[in-house]
Amino acid sequence: MVEKNAVRRSYDEIAEAYAAQRSENGRATQFLEGFLESLPDSARVLDAGCGQGTPVLTRLSESTTATAFGVDFSRGQLELAAANAPGASLVQGDMTTLPLEAATVDAVVAYWSLIHIPMDDHQAVVDEFARVLRPGGRLLLCEGTNRWAGENPDWLESGVRMEWNIAGADATREQLRTAGFEIADEWGVPEELNEEKDADDEDADGADAADEDGDENAGEYPWTFFAARLQPDGND
Repeated sequence: MVEKNAVRRSYDEIAEAYAAQRSENGRATQFLEGFLESLPDSARVLDAGCGQGTPVLTRLSESTTATAFGVDFSRGQLELAAANAPGASLVQGDMTTLPLEAATVDAVVAYWSLIHIPMDDHQAVVDEFARVLRPGGRLLLCEGTNRWAGENPDWLESGVRMEWNIAGADATREQLRTAGFEIADEWGVPEELNEEKDADDEDADGADAADEDGDENAGEYPWTFFAARLQPDGND
């Protein structure tokens, strides 16, 4: 089981190493850029689990006039985000209890962040996204296509243990609908996380990367991106 404080401490310890190796290119980034470009110029956008501020907050500050907010539970990551995206408002906080008033943002992005939340808390996080979004607000969220939970005791060869808790695309679809979201689109993404999963885990085969030329069906890829819209009565 993922223990949130352990994940927070791990990200604090490897903040610089993680920033140095993280790729901001590829299919996932293309989906993100398309989503951000489709938002109104005056949009208020929350990057939930913003980490070092890249790529979400930096792209918002570089190419839009949107108001950007970032929430993360790692102080080390937020310090990097402050340098990378000085125009963003940053708060240390928990995604299960977002430090924002209800119905105050137009869009939420959860970019490789939900996967670090304990499985039992995923619905609470999605409910929080619905709470802070205005009616009709939009969400971009990524999740592993297949359910998997595990850890790497030496992530990025740093000596730091990292944990993941991936609910899978089927569970995430149900969580979104339960929270009042209408799923507008889904995309499969072939990129993998930067850890080697335990080959003995019974669900580890779900993380195998798909070929770039494979089927466009999200189920053929290890990661699924969801674009969703909060229905008018979704956060009542």
